[in-house]
Amino acid sequence: MSSPLTVAVSGSTGLIGSALVARLRADGHSVVPMVRRPAREGEIHYDPRSGSLDPENLIGLDAVVHLAGAGIGDRRWTNAYRREILESRTLSTSLIARSMAEVVNRGGPRTLLSGSAIGIYGATDDEELTERSAAGTGFLADVCRDWEAATAAAEDAGVRVAHLRTGIVLSPAGGALKKLLPLFRLGLGGRMGSGRQWQSWISIDDQVGAIVFLLTADISGPVNLTAPSPVTNAEFTTALASALSRPAIVPIPSFGPRLLLGRDLADALLFTGQRVLPNRLTDAGFAFEHGTLSEAFTSLLRR
Repeated sequence: MSSPLTVAVSGSTGLIGSALVARLRADGHSVVPMVRRPAREGEIHYDPRSGSLDPENLIGLDAVVHLAGAGIGDRRWTNAYRREILESRTLSTSLIARSMAEVVNRGGPRTLLSGSAIGIYGATDDEELTERSAAGTGFLADVCRDWEAATAAAEDAGVRVAHLRTGIVLSPAGGALKKLLPLFRLGLGGRMGSGRQWQSWISIDDQVGAIVFLLTADISGPVNLTAPSPVTNAEFTTALASALSRPAIVPIPSFGPRLLLGRDLADALLFTGQRVLPNRLTDAGFAFEHGTLSEAFTSLLRR
């Protein structure tokens, strides 16, 4: 094992954050949660709205992993919630980046792994997307572009910054898979719309493993956190149904989710996609535990 690190983690109680904290501690590292409520012993308080974060509290840390942000699919995209999605990311990222810049040369952390998403590429068809691909258009692409730009102060001060462009994280404990499982276990699952849209996924184990890998890897800039084998929605639903020994014969038409969630949210999450490849991870030698969807489901659905 590499030398133990001291790592601050925002969003430490979320799906990814809680799994990351458990993995870091199991590996012998020290974790310092960053919280917006009053801090307890061993935590760091920060308030993006008021710009409150004492940079001195960052001294002694090796790295910061910033995962906090309002859930993309938690609520309909009203104008107010669109603003919350954006500002919950940009304000917090900018605050952390500025604070790290203040102390980077006084024993502060020299690595920032900052959340982002493959939504930056916009809706695409069959084009294979890598970290060299251009940003796309649309609300999520704009959010991700501003989110990544908010780390500028840290980068300018010499902090190594990697942007975690995360795909669909598969975990039975939360996210998309948890929502799908009850339907598919009843044999009522099926493709979304045409089923031709690409889904770039990653298991929770590989998501966490990639973040741990990036804590010490000499990598900066955008990094796609997706498995090396994206699938179409039709392939995804067939694989999930097969893993559960259930049929997948009931296609879900677009009008239902659009009515329930709103057109923009439903289209962004369900009926469009991106075919994303994790070139920088694979080129750096990261070994995926679950390189294929069948491997992921075999492991995840036993939990």
